[in-house]
Amino acid sequence: MAYLFTSESVSEGHPDKIADQISDALIDNFLAFDPNSKVACETLVTTGQVVLAGEVKSEIYLDVQKIARDVINRIGYTKSEYMFEGNSCGVLSAIHEQSADINQGVDRGNPEEQGAGDQGMMFGYATNETENYMPLALDLSHMILRELAALRRENKEIGYLRPDSKAQVTIEYSDDNVPQRIEAIVVSTQHDDFDEEQAMLAKIKSDIVSILIPRVKAQLKPELQKLFTDDINYHINPTGKFVIGGPHGDAGLTGRKIIVDTYGGKGAHGGGAFSGKDPSKVDRSAAYATRHIAKNMVAAGVADEMLVQVSYAIGVAAPMGIYVNTYGTSKVGMTDGEIAKKVSQLFDMRPYAIEQRLKLRNPIYEETAAYGHMGRQNEVVTKTFLSPYRDEITLDVELFTWEKLDFVDRIKDTFGL
Repeated sequence: MAYLFTSESVSEGHPDKIADQISDALIDNFLAFDPNSKVACETLVTTGQVVLAGEVKSEIYLDVQKIARDVINRIGYTKSEYMFEGNSCGVLSAIHEQSADINQGVDRGNPEEQGAGDQGMMFGYATNETENYMPLALDLSHMILRELAALRRENKEIGYLRPDSKAQVTIEYSDDNVPQRIEAIVVSTQHDDFDEEQAMLAKIKSDIVSILIPRVKAQLKPELQKLFTDDINYHINPTGKFVIGGPHGDAGLTGRKIIVDTYGGKGAHGGGAFSGKDPSKVDRSAAYATRHIAKNMVAAGVADEMLVQVSYAIGVAAPMGIYVNTYGTSKVGMTDGEIAKKVSQLFDMRPYAIEQRLKLRNPIYEETAAYGHMGRQNEVVTKTFLSPYRDEITLDVELFTWEKLDFVDRIKDTFGL
């Protein structure tokens, strides 16, 4: 019997995502000037206020207030009527030095023996139902909100949009897990005030269905465009008026959108958030590494779908174990346990090896903090950073290295594909 599966995304202007982006902007600035920085930075945003808290071990001093304000302005909170505005909001820093007790288990004389920054388990997932090996419902939710943000910034076809928004997509699958059609699309977008509420609701729904959705469809392959039928149930701003939003509508905190950040509920999640953590924290680095494994394994044809788990003890370099689940889609005539053993031979999962393989000690994290950490475009970009006590620094950095298909040939050789 066919079944329905739903995933959601939230925009860069969502309160929790504002917090994530500020935390990751701080990470990038610390790593740009001191690649060995150890950072765990949490952010709280609410009406007119930003609070920064956490632990840092670094040789660089930063103007954290300016960094936070620049992020808020970039997102689009630039008007006083939003009750949260980059140039006027209060920014309180309660950042202090990292615990020496924790640091002694991470830093070692031999960098290759670097211990894991915490205990825990991390998961990576991939499926061949989309070109970027991501679950389709989540991929479409992200696309809808990226395009909505583009429309907001263009300020032409739709001129009333504000930064806060959410999207959700429900897809009908066949018994053999093939997408058949889109059952429902939910979009809630913050907007300027209208004189008449019913006219407002009609206008927003019309614009979303007739302007936004065609722009999303145009980016898809023909077989995915066919999923957009006339029978889709659209729920556009279903509660009605959505003028009060952003941090004035809801407080935001770093790390509260971990399912949006990963696979939209497909696969599994170890529970650890990413944003605000330097790559010595395996919550982040090992989650990227397991995504890299799962994507390359599926792309190589080992399975149509794969979940990879790795686990660590704090201060210990070698992982406790690696687990693989192919959901019965394996193509190589091996048990999942046998596949996992091959994976452990192919991929060095010690924290230092992950950092080196994926180039994680670079300022690459602010871009991850909205619209998902997985399934993104691997590319090289130029970024510039400022510090009150250092010269301006410009770096070429490679983003989303864990999305590279650079192990496919080795995997094919190993599995005889």
